[in-house]
Amino acid sequence: MKKQLQQFKTWLIEQNIDGAFLNDPATVAYLTGYQSDPHERILALLVFPHEAPFLFTPALEIEDAKNSEWDQDVFGYLDNENPWAVIASHINERVSDFKKMAVEKNFLTLDRFEALKNLYPSVEVQDASSIIQQMQLIKTEDEIKKMVEAGEWADKALEIGFQSLEAGKSEQEIVAEIEYQLKKMGIREMSFETMVLTGDNAASPHGVPGERKIQKGDLVLFDLGVVWKGYTSDVTRTVSYGMASEEAAHIYEIVLKAHEEALAAVKPGVKASTLDKIARDIITEAGYGEYFNHRLGHGLGSSVHEFPSIMEGNDMLIQEGMCFSIEPGIYVPGVAGVRIEDCLYVTSDGCEVFTHTPKTFTVID
Repeated sequence: MKKQLQQFKTWLIEQNIDGAFLNDPATVAYLTGYQSDPHERILALLVFPHEAPFLFTPALEIEDAKNSEWDQDVFGYLDNENPWAVIASHINERVSDFKKMAVEKNFLTLDRFEALKNLYPSVEVQDASSIIQQMQLIKTEDEIKKMVEAGEWADKALEIGFQSLEAGKSEQEIVAEIEYQLKKMGIREMSFETMVLTGDNAASPHGVPGERKIQKGDLVLFDLGVVWKGYTSDVTRTVSYGMASEEAAHIYEIVLKAHEEALAAVKPGVKASTLDKIARDIITEAGYGEYFNHRLGHGLGSSVHEFPSIMEGNDMLIQEGMCFSIEPGIYVPGVAGVRIEDCLYVTSDGCEVFTHTPKTFTVID
């Protein structure tokens, strides 16, 4: 049984909880090693304080689950069966009096919550989201090793993207080239939808790549990552295709300074809000404060966006083993969008980044 799962069982005992229903696929993967996207079907992990846990999957995934790292029971259901009746039958084999249940309130849908309450109308519900976030906060050496490797693949993806830049190519064509080449190399999944945004399109922090063509003088923003052995990477670089305008180049240098100074301040004992302030003050003092419109960073691990947020108002102290991003940006509509992002792990006296693609202002001809 994975150490993380044993830790969760200990929490159930401490909280006097009879069992937990966990159905976020990322949580299931974290606690079992089994990765799946069940789409509209039900994938869940049922954990009990003293009895054996079980993994519940669609029938078509049972054999995959049994052949994964998971070494406990696996049960499933056919599409024409009532999954909740099957789940209840296996719970009742383990727990005779189900009074208190833990769920992930930040993921469980109202529809599925009501189905559980129909099974056990008098059950008291407690949120397990916070304990799972706390468990995921400090990464093990093995987790960090996987994320280092995922970062190497992200650097490779950027290399492919830079080499694909060509006047007249669309953003979506470059996205396709990156993902095609990575798939040929064995990467099955990206951490999120790959973003390649050019010119004024990059002034939208969460823009969508489309048919906009690369032109000389454009800044091109790449935001991407891969899933490797169940762990994610996330990196952003902004390069110039041909020489960009003076204002665009000036914006780049401001973002780079904010990124580097925030990165240099990362160490155990520093507040998350302090890191955000360091970067935000630099951008604000340069006159672009209103154009930095998101948090400085986010945690990552088996999911690309995890607890905590590195932002104003979060006075959590940074701890050794935490993993998160530093990604300041300036987005001026009609002018340019620049973001520079590295993800890192915190060491005893600083941090180490997962990605190493150069950050100096780069012009690609």
